[in-house]
Amino acid sequence: MNYLILIGSVLLGGAFVLFKKPNKLYTRLLLAFSGSYLLSVTVLHLLPEVYAHSHDHTQFHKIGIIILIGILFQSILESFSKGAEHGHVHLQSNSNTFPWLLFVSLSLHAFSEGLPIHNANDNLLWAIVVHKIPVAIIITTFFLHSEFSKPKTFIFLFIFSLMSPIGYFLGENVDWLQQYTQEITALIIGVFLHISTIILFESSENHKFNLQKFIAISLGILLTIFTLH
Repeated sequence: MNYLILIGSVLLGGAFVLFKKPNKLYTRLLLAFSGSYLLSVTVLHLLPEVYAHSHDHTQFHKIGIIILIGILFQSILESFSKGAEHGHVHLQSNSNTFPWLLFVSLSLHAFSEGLPIHNANDNLLWAIVVHKIPVAIIITTFFLHSEFSKPKTFIFLFIFSLMSPIGYFLGENVDWLQQYTQEITALIIGVFLHISTIILFESSENHKFNLQKFIAISLGILLTIFTLH
């Protein structure tokens, strides 16, 4: 069932654009909500869990280094995806050239974030789901504005939607990956910290207070607090 939820979140975001054409403001609010929810799950759940399984100062230090590597890893991916993971696609519109770098970087990102799902509670699953919907909306909008055909757009979204379930499946069933569950989780914590903080920093235009976005961010935090178990 979790596999279908992950796939459906991407396809749902794409369907919004194809059939509903969501308002840009609503997309930005959803993105702000997803960023705060992702950050809250990372701080309130993933970080305490990964450190709870560390037994001495050496392991604490190791986990911290891996988290920092995760931040750097996501920075490298974003140099190719041009910020699609946190709501921006800065690519030249060219219907004759398929954006392979965007595809590969987003796929690697989605695959990696699926790896620790089996070892966490449902909050991580829903954080990824909530994050994927606005990202899928933005990607689909970019494709259509770039005059890519709907079949090509759907193929991109469908393959992208499979990446997290594949990571989920491998993380749950490959013994070698299970031996490094804590390290993988630490790496993804770094990825999530990078993405979520950028989303929240960019959610305010010209650093002005925006009540709607503040409410969206607050809801994401409160939802995590009241649903964490």
